[in-house]
Amino acid sequence: MSNKLNLTIKPIACTYTDEKKGDIMQQHNFNIVKKSMLFSGKELILETGKIAKQANGAIILKYGDTILLVTATAAPKANEGQGFFPLTVDFIEKMYASGKIPGGFIKRESKPSTNATLMSRVVDRTIRPLFPEGFLNAVHVVVTTLSYDGESDLGTLGLIGASAALSISDIPFHGPIAGALVGIIDGEIVVNPTKTDLLKSDLELTVGGSMNSIVMIESGANEISEEQIADAVYAGHDEIKKVISLQEELVKEIGKEKMNFVVDEIPEDIFNKISNAFSADLKKAIMIKEKLVRNEAVEEINEKIKKMIEEDLSEEEIEEKAKYYHKSFEKLESLLFRETILKDKIRVDGRGFDEIRPLSMEIDLLPRVHGSALFTRGETQSIGTVTIGTGSDEKIMDGLDEEYRKKFFLHYNFPPYSVGEAGFMRAPGRRELGHGSLAERALKPMIPDNDVFPYTIRVVSDITESNGSSSMATVCSGSLALMAAGVPIKKPVAGIANGLIMDGDDFQILTDIQGMEDHLGDMDFKVTGTVDGITAVQMDIKIEGITRAIMIEALSKAKDARLYILKHMKEVIEEPRKELSNFAPHIETMQIDPSKIAAVIGPGGKNVKQIIEDTGVSIDIDDSGLIKVASTEGKAIKVAMDTIKNIAYDPEVNKIYEGIVTRVESYGAFVNFMGQKKGLVHVSKLVDARVSHPQDLVKVGDKVNVRFTGMKEGKYQLSMVGVEGNPKLPEGYKYVRAERPQNDRPHRDNNRNYHNNRR
Repeated sequence: MSNKLNLTIKPIACTYTDEKKGDIMQQHNFNIVKKSMLFSGKELILETGKIAKQANGAIILKYGDTILLVTATAAPKANEGQGFFPLTVDFIEKMYASGKIPGGFIKRESKPSTNATLMSRVVDRTIRPLFPEGFLNAVHVVVTTLSYDGESDLGTLGLIGASAALSISDIPFHGPIAGALVGIIDGEIVVNPTKTDLLKSDLELTVGGSMNSIVMIESGANEISEEQIADAVYAGHDEIKKVISLQEELVKEIGKEKMNFVVDEIPEDIFNKISNAFSADLKKAIMIKEKLVRNEAVEEINEKIKKMIEEDLSEEEIEEKAKYYHKSFEKLESLLFRETILKDKIRVDGRGFDEIRPLSMEIDLLPRVHGSALFTRGETQSIGTVTIGTGSDEKIMDGLDEEYRKKFFLHYNFPPYSVGEAGFMRAPGRRELGHGSLAERALKPMIPDNDVFPYTIRVVSDITESNGSSSMATVCSGSLALMAAGVPIKKPVAGIANGLIMDGDDFQILTDIQGMEDHLGDMDFKVTGTVDGITAVQMDIKIEGITRAIMIEALSKAKDARLYILKHMKEVIEEPRKELSNFAPHIETMQIDPSKIAAVIGPGGKNVKQIIEDTGVSIDIDDSGLIKVASTEGKAIKVAMDTIKNIAYDPEVNKIYEGIVTRVESYGAFVNFMGQKKGLVHVSKLVDARVSHPQDLVKVGDKVNVRFTGMKEGKYQLSMVGVEGNPKLPEGYKYVRAERPQNDRPHRDNNRNYHNNRR
């Protein structure tokens, strides 16, 4: 028996070296397709066929030195009984993309940053309306940053990559679409400005659109008009159309045939049965104004449907057909709701189309909080609080860009009880981060500059009741709380959410939408601003786009509503308070020569630690020489600042300073002044008279007032002559020339002896 193995040797792929680049290239069956164009003056490249080939669709997007890998994958079929579309968008920031090593102990990327979460929401909100109705297969879009140049806008590039990956894949998608960033610099609209350009822009607007309409808007602005917003949106749309054309070329060359899917249609007989039995009751239920009472009435109808299912279906049929009864009910609810608005011209809560729900506002409801406000609009309520801190409280932002600090930030919380549910309290999710970011953007342009108000500001919105537009309630409560806290905001800010119900060419815009109008409507259009202009806009839609006419009308109605709310806010508090809360830290600032920073800090921080220990203040020292001293005690701040001034400032000639006598000699007294500065008061400068010995006037430990007269050989020269508050010679004092000891005159004798010895 032989132990010899039979081996089949297969030839391996040959390799060669590209001498020009020095890369080892291996022969693979790469079918690389690449398309490029100039996008706002810079080459945009879309490439596929080389990386991530097992995804349904994969795109390498290059824009300058920024490179993204965008993949789209889908489950082959929907889960049994699934009634929703499970779309997930992940934005992955690889720290190596900008040459950074992740911080922390683990030193690897973990959960997404807030910025990555917000960018994933931008992509999600734009592409979600463009999947066909009834397509319920799970879809996962992943945007991975491979290289980042520090200037490109990753959100809009990720959106373009996601659209291209979906469009070339076999995943059903009514694209392509694209995104663009728009700014207004020196009054001019600029499409795709760099991060550096945005620093001087009055607008930062992300717009997503198809070839014919706008599908998503996200922006922050510095009080610009409705007309400027519309012009910026459609300037961005012009560039978007060019990128869509590029994607269409790619799809034409390499696009896959779209997968087939079965729409789980509701049997007509079941829908008719539900409609005939419950239309009247359901229409009455959805017209109830109070949310919880309305929900209870709707639930009663649901219970009747459950009984109908039990009566109509056998146990075997329930598993197969019961879902159609519930789907019929949901469809009927939507049809009745939309019919009420478009045909009957009535809102479900009885309001006019432009009517705002009842408003209630108050401030100072929390006594120990630096600033607080309660804002209630209809059944939506927010407690806004403001906490004022020092530089040590600034939020450190570390992502793909250079690390920086935020002195103003807003946090939004949405607990389950706010909608009457029993749930779990977890870390903030994408919704909380998105709503908080929008409200922060809305208020940020009105936050005072650091040289005016050198504090760190944290605003928190706790939603205690919700029935639509809690992010806009957050803007209002936050604005009121800021003014109550004494933060000198430039102007108050208010926000409103408008909705849209559309059927063909027939549409109706609704001001101040409640939860049902958001859930069953076609658009959520949030606008914030002051009396003079817009500070933020966010638009999400559930249809495939809106026209410019609809957008202009929605912006106009939002302005009227915003001004109405601002008027009522002014009745509660007209302007920011002049004084901060007694419980808030008070900050005083001073500017010193940067070369004196080391002296203030002292060796090993000795000086600054001693000041903090003695006074209880907190001290922040900037590299520019700006020093902030904070405490709730004004006296402590003064003592600390005086101590720092004594260290950092040079004395002024002829200025009087308080000092302590530290040493007395026959020729004068040494005085410590301005902290540790030591100067000599010559015996002739002690008083306007001849003194036998300085001890006749001062002794060690005496507090004296001295006038700085200048420097001599690098030493401080002081005088007490003519300065008030100093010791005086006793009455009848007579000058007596001090007898000099024999050994006090060595020089003359020594010199004489020296010369005699020389002779």
